[in-house]
Amino acid sequence: MKKIRLTALTMAGLMAAASMTGCGAKTAETTVAPETTTAATETAATETAATETTAAETTTVAETAGKVSQTKPLVVYLNDFDDIIPEMFKKATGYDVEVVAGNGAETLARIETEGDNPQWDIVWLDSMPSINSLGKKGMLLTDWEPSNAGNLTDFFKEIVPADKAYYPTGAHAAGVIAYRNDVFTEETAPKTWEDFAKPEYKDKIGIADPSVAAPAYPFVSYFFNSKGMDIGKEYFSSLFENGLKVYPKNPQVVQALASGEIAVAGLQESNAYGMIASGEPISIIWPEEGAPASVRVAAISAKTDQPEVAKKFIEFLLQPETQQQLVDAGDEGYFEPSVAGVNEKEDREKDGKLVYAEASWASEHEAEIKEWFADESAK
Repeated sequence: MKKIRLTALTMAGLMAAASMTGCGAKTAETTVAPETTTAATETAATETAATETTAAETTTVAETAGKVSQTKPLVVYLNDFDDIIPEMFKKATGYDVEVVAGNGAETLARIETEGDNPQWDIVWLDSMPSINSLGKKGMLLTDWEPSNAGNLTDFFKEIVPADKAYYPTGAHAAGVIAYRNDVFTEETAPKTWEDFAKPEYKDKIGIADPSVAAPAYPFVSYFFNSKGMDIGKEYFSSLFENGLKVYPKNPQVVQALASGEIAVAGLQESNAYGMIASGEPISIIWPEEGAPASVRVAAISAKTDQPEVAKKFIEFLLQPETQQQLVDAGDEGYFEPSVAGVNEKEDREKDGKLVYAEASWASEHEAEIKEWFADESAK
């Protein structure tokens, strides 16, 4: 069970490859030798067979009733968090997982580069529109439903596409309003997303880049989807005119807030709550109109050679026990679970409202929005 981090691709290559294309808004390649295990058995015949296995041969996970053999780890491409997943899945099922981690642009660029020779079995990202695009290209297993899909709450059942190409495992606020409370008070801080264009916040606001950070495109695309393309462009143009700063990823937004370079941000919620926990002078506002959500979804490669193990992985992700452990001990524990029976973080806003861009619409307009945004932020 290994974890690999993507580092070899250039940013220019990432930006180009990650801009993949597909109505209304809703409330560098690494090769790893497979890990091997040999089942302990009680029969002499099996013991003899095990003895005859050479070191160069790949052995399988122990087979029990109803369990398929595994000759190599299941490869999961995901955002750079949740290191605990391989051990959790191994403990629950006996199957090995190899995690290949990277930010949204890196992971999508890798998938695009591999094309018809995918090296992944599962993709699990905070990039529902981009995963939707992969489905439209025929790259995902479709028309399969997990045995425990009924665990999904009503909010998340609506997110499952008609072709059942992917399943949501949770959603977090891609952006809440985070502000320095030593600069603004609760009364003077922005309360709505429209407030970001007000002159009192000029040159003080920052967000993550939708072409790089996985949650940032869901954040930006919500405004375009809910307002319409033209009004969406007018809205973000007003923010750029007001000195909006764009940083590669949310950790860089955190650094800018901590240093005082900016005083307000549309910041991904785990980062925002993390700043408070670390003692930074930060307060959070969940706008009444809602916080644009980044929906984390998991999908199976249409070309996986481990379909049964891959299906077990999706079912594993939809178990309340799994999601509870991700809340309690995961790297990104601040999120709304997709299944019933899971308790959220105690300090997470109980009345926080999540909204999101419709996946097909956001997928269809992804390249256009990212290109426009990049051009505007470069001015």
